Amino acid sequence: MERQNVTLSIDKSLLKKAKMIAVSEDKSLSELLRESLESRIREATGYKKAQARQLRALKKGYNLGTKGKIAVSREEIHER
Repeated sequence: MERQNVTLSIDKSLLKKAKMIAVSEDKSLSELLRESLESRIREATGYKKAQARQLRALKKGYNLGTKGKIAVSREEIHER
């Protein structure tokens, strides 16, 4: 995989905390940031795929066994 260097502007306290996490996980800061970005991208693309799949299913519709006819009225359903 070809890599590209980037320059980031990060709050000093955030950078310090990120460095401490990287050290505690025996990783470089670059590796920690790369893994975080990859995880966010996987989540975002996975969510979009699942959303598209569910929207296709909704558009197709579900067979509820009623053959498109409602046998009871709303009032009958909610009678007490």
